[in-house]
Amino acid sequence: MYYQAKKVVIIIVLHAFLLSVALSCIFPFLWMINVSFKDQKEFNSDYGLKFPRRLNWDNYKEVILKEGFWRYFLNSIFYTFITVLLIVLVSSLSAYSFSRLQFPGKNVIFYMFLTAMMIPLPAGFVPVYILLKQLHLLNRTGYVLAMTNMGLSLSIYLLKTFFDQLPRDLEDAARIDGCNKLRIWWHVGLPLVAPALAVVVIFNALNVWNEFVLASLMFTNDNLMPLQVGLMEFSNRMVTQHTLIMAALTVAALPIILLYVRMQQQFVKGLTAGALVG
Repeated sequence: MYYQAKKVVIIIVLHAFLLSVALSCIFPFLWMINVSFKDQKEFNSDYGLKFPRRLNWDNYKEVILKEGFWRYFLNSIFYTFITVLLIVLVSSLSAYSFSRLQFPGKNVIFYMFLTAMMIPLPAGFVPVYILLKQLHLLNRTGYVLAMTNMGLSLSIYLLKTFFDQLPRDLEDAARIDGCNKLRIWWHVGLPLVAPALAVVVIFNALNVWNEFVLASLMFTNDNLMPLQVGLMEFSNRMVTQHTLIMAALTVAALPIILLYVRMQQQFVKGLTAGALVG
């Protein structure tokens, strides 16, 4: 009886702690949405701690109708899509090669990728900027290449872990049917590591979408700026218009939220499967 009561108390305390952590994470997001539906006068009276008297869509209309906001928004969509696509292609091919192929220096190259994970990302911003500037690759091309490079190490490590767990019998059967290594990677390997691909897509999409420091260094053309840099300029112009800023931030958060909702099941499978590996 004592042990059952102790177990119940532990479960209650643990769930209370996890619930408090979850609420602390979601409260800023809910507060942002709540403020976005207020006018500035209502926000000044309660600072967003009360529900709005009515849903005020004027903030969203003003943000969406601004030409500069949509230009930054579409730029970020383009950069995120191209960068994540390159990361998925390069990392999946590399991970499959490290897992299934034998070639000189395989372990050395793989450990170099692992070592790159230990270097803080901001530490590489200045060397990357200098290199791309000397190669005349600043702005759009340089930003995509830099973000692709920064997402490769973790993606290769994660995908290689999943490729290592695949039974080789499936590849042998595909080889008997006439598939070469590239077709085995495409038709056999990628479908079986779909949960890991979902993790790679979401993590890297989040990194590219939210990147600010490298973007502020890399772009010299204002028309090519991504959304995060544009939001900073927008907030500087609207420094006293808190409700407009919250509406802009809400719109900026929607693509990543929709991506996660779309790939939620595969993402959870990838995380849980990765926890069980090894």
